[in-house]
Amino acid sequence: MSEPHAPLARRMGLFRSGEPWIWITGSALGAALLMVAGLIGLILWNGLGFFWPADLVVFTLKDGTLVGGRVELREAIPQPDAPAGTRDRFRVKVKQANRDVYGNDFVWLDEDQVAKREVPSDLVALERREWGDFYGRVREIRDGEKVVVTGTEASWRKLEELLPKARDVYERTLVLEKDRIGEVNFRKEKLRLSLRRLEIAGTTSGPEVERLKRSEAGEQAKYDALLAELQKVRAEFATRAVLVSVDGKEKELPLMQVVRAFRPNEMGTLAKAWHYAVNVWRFVSEDPRESNTEGGVFPAIFGTVLMVFIMSLVVTPLGVLTAFYLREYAKQGPIVSAVRIAVNNLAGVPSIVYGVFGLGFFVYMVGGAIDRTFFSESLPTPTWGTGGILWASLTLALLTVPVVIVSAEEGLAAIPRGMREASLALGATKFETMWRVVLPAVMPSILTGLILAMARAAGEVAPLMITGVVKLAPALPIDGFAPFVHFDRKFMHLGFHIYDVGFQSPNVDAARPMVYTTTILLLVLVVALNLSAIVIRNRLRKKLRTSGI
Repeated sequence: MSEPHAPLARRMGLFRSGEPWIWITGSALGAALLMVAGLIGLILWNGLGFFWPADLVVFTLKDGTLVGGRVELREAIPQPDAPAGTRDRFRVKVKQANRDVYGNDFVWLDEDQVAKREVPSDLVALERREWGDFYGRVREIRDGEKVVVTGTEASWRKLEELLPKARDVYERTLVLEKDRIGEVNFRKEKLRLSLRRLEIAGTTSGPEVERLKRSEAGEQAKYDALLAELQKVRAEFATRAVLVSVDGKEKELPLMQVVRAFRPNEMGTLAKAWHYAVNVWRFVSEDPRESNTEGGVFPAIFGTVLMVFIMSLVVTPLGVLTAFYLREYAKQGPIVSAVRIAVNNLAGVPSIVYGVFGLGFFVYMVGGAIDRTFFSESLPTPTWGTGGILWASLTLALLTVPVVIVSAEEGLAAIPRGMREASLALGATKFETMWRVVLPAVMPSILTGLILAMARAAGEVAPLMITGVVKLAPALPIDGFAPFVHFDRKFMHLGFHIYDVGFQSPNVDAARPMVYTTTILLLVLVVALNLSAIVIRNRLRKKLRTSGI
């Protein structure tokens, strides 16, 4: 009678052993890893090719039209009503650049309409400071109204010769504009605010007012002199290049507007690889241009790292002190249990809610009070009563503090009670026990919480949009002007940069590669920050085998 029930019993025994659940959870983990790897692979595939100097192709259409540029994409043309057996038709997406000439950067070409493809060696790719790239040929070089050289080859060689000087002159103008004139403007603004402060206090004349006015006049004289020097430097180099697109349209371009120029069709693999490496470096070290669709992302990198650093300095002591109080000092009971439940629930609050709280409390309340008390001369223009990197960092510290509290509490619970009792038995005070015995042992858990907090903070965007992040910051939060660190300034962030370029750009097709490359950079930055904390945590674990983590 028991034989028919034997297979069922064996199946029930198999389920009781837990092996099927192990296979199910393992399969789910494998599927999740595959999806993550696929997502990262997609981002890498679409982003890493952006810096490669692809060949420039000239398409001659059957109607005689010439279209030149780099091929970005080839895809099949949908034919939903075509009969069975109809051959596939394809089209190519060509980046023709020359936006100021054609009105757009990209054009689709039906391959059936292409009569001929060529890869001329004399085509030049110029990266400009405005209007994006230009693809075509250099017809002649002019200095004012004087023709310096003419002809495609001679003009190209002259362009290569003059570009270093053009970049040098441009760098000199930047130094004058951003550093020297910027410093004078900074001092002028300080003097204006000092006069305004005296005026609010009722002092409109006297030795101090006269001294400030003399200083203001002296700064104005320096400003006028630097402005004249800037105009003189710009007038030193008036060389222009006459460019011609593949279909014969002419464009005159000052060489100071050229970032770099190269002939991709003449370059070998090694030359292209070197060009690729240079492009990657410029991407991470230069400022953005053209509504963030060109240039680099250095201000966004700087802002992201600085914000995470400030957030970490705030959230670590706040979270650790709270965890120590709840676990080591507070009397366990319903109130402490309610606090723990509240802390756990805070981790599930939407991030935009924290952003609204940061805007209302930090920006309007705290920042507004600081402005009214210490910066009344600047009002109604706010100094601290507007978004800034400090308020954004504090908002993210509140957002991530539950993670640090929970992680630190779990670490404290894992430390054997005998360690505390042994320390107290040897005559140490409660504080000395916490500081010299418990805290070092729980440091790996604290760093675990900090790793999770940094990973979340680096990728958050919603709270930052209303507490300090901007599309383009005119100055970094740290510069050469006293007091050198300006926590009240707005900043750029990689996460917001991705959102802005991907969804707010006026030129979506040109901006799409920047979305992928910036995403890669954000992933690399988060991994680098986390690895740094993980290395420190692992070293502590080796020293503290009794941490129980």
